[in-house]
Amino acid sequence: MGDLFIRRFLSLSETFNAGLIYSDFYKKNKNGEFLHPLIDYQSGAVRDDFNFGKIVLLRGDLLNQFINEKSIEAEYSVFYSFRLFLSRKSEIVRIPEPLYFVEEEEFQPGNEKIFNYQKSALKEREKEREKVFTDYLKDLGAFLQADSAAVNFNESVFKNKASVIIPVKNRVSTIGDAVASALSQKTDFPYNVIVVDNHSTDGTSELLRELKSNYENLFVITPPEKNRGIGGCWNYAIEQSFCGMFSVQLDSDDIYINEFTLRKIIDKFYETAAAAVVGSYKLTDFNLNEIPPGVITHAEWTDENGMNNALRINGFGAPRAFYTPVIREIKFPDVSYGEDYAVMLAVSRSYKIGRIYEPVYVCRRWEGNSDSNLTIENENKNNRYKDFLRTVEIKTRQKLNNGEKDGKEILHSR
Repeated sequence: MGDLFIRRFLSLSETFNAGLIYSDFYKKNKNGEFLHPLIDYQSGAVRDDFNFGKIVLLRGDLLNQFINEKSIEAEYSVFYSFRLFLSRKSEIVRIPEPLYFVEEEEFQPGNEKIFNYQKSALKEREKEREKVFTDYLKDLGAFLQADSAAVNFNESVFKNKASVIIPVKNRVSTIGDAVASALSQKTDFPYNVIVVDNHSTDGTSELLRELKSNYENLFVITPPEKNRGIGGCWNYAIEQSFCGMFSVQLDSDDIYINEFTLRKIIDKFYETAAAAVVGSYKLTDFNLNEIPPGVITHAEWTDENGMNNALRINGFGAPRAFYTPVIREIKFPDVSYGEDYAVMLAVSRSYKIGRIYEPVYVCRRWEGNSDSNLTIENENKNNRYKDFLRTVEIKTRQKLNNGEKDGKEILHSR
């Protein structure tokens, strides 16, 4: 601990009368010391992997109150339950100063770290965490009952059953594979592929023009503005008159697992009367060799409690697909990270979501990925934004439960 550690923690705990205080810190390794900044706690910072660092100061009276009021029979989730309890009783405060030193932990590859919770040995912990979080949402008045509305599909106004939507910017090495995968789908219904070229400068635009000349059902469009994020590109695609009844995601560096993916997704819409469908995917390297942890199913999304448990985790899975009239109403926030999470939370608030648990998508991890080898600053930025989305969603659900809002209200616009 640094020289100011005790004085600073105790002084600020009295200033804020906080239930929990934490601070930034320095990491130490063989190359020296470097700052590890954390992020401020928001009311939506309810994910169970929120990073408080290695040292926290807790208010003893609230700890005793928690022990007396909560009958916790938990093996893995006592602290998680306690800090959710604290967040309702008092402030949780970050000191944006590095007040102690930590020996740097052995590096863990990003794919392993992100998907640790998927390991079978930890599934019991996940079930326990879900119960703790569900109880918290009920106490908070933000719990949703599993009575989401079914969708009546209106086919008369759409020429195409589906559109595969691919936003892209400067992915000349991968966009050809993505487009080929989308165009190779075997269906018994008409569909098209909409590539939103976000003003690429690396040869992507030229490649797309060449591809477009060979396929009638390939549309390449460019937004009028140059500052749109991925969400803004999605909004531009779904606004087009030739967009299909179902809008299906494909990232510009990924591919579908085979030529039957699109049919399987559309079948799931009709099978479940859902407003959105989420599949499962396989992680591979750039050359399509499977890498750990392999298949990602996001099984924490369930018909019974998924619309609530989704607030505890950082994603819904892929590929995602939407009934276009619903997603036109909600719209994506115009950002390039978390835009999919935002709209899926909004959809799950009111509508059914269909699930496909076998892999239908290949997610390629390589050095060009937007989420590859993130700096701590970018990781913090991403986590801060998703915590904000959860803050918005929790408050919206509280108002919905109090009869103050219609769950289908528009949240985002461009």
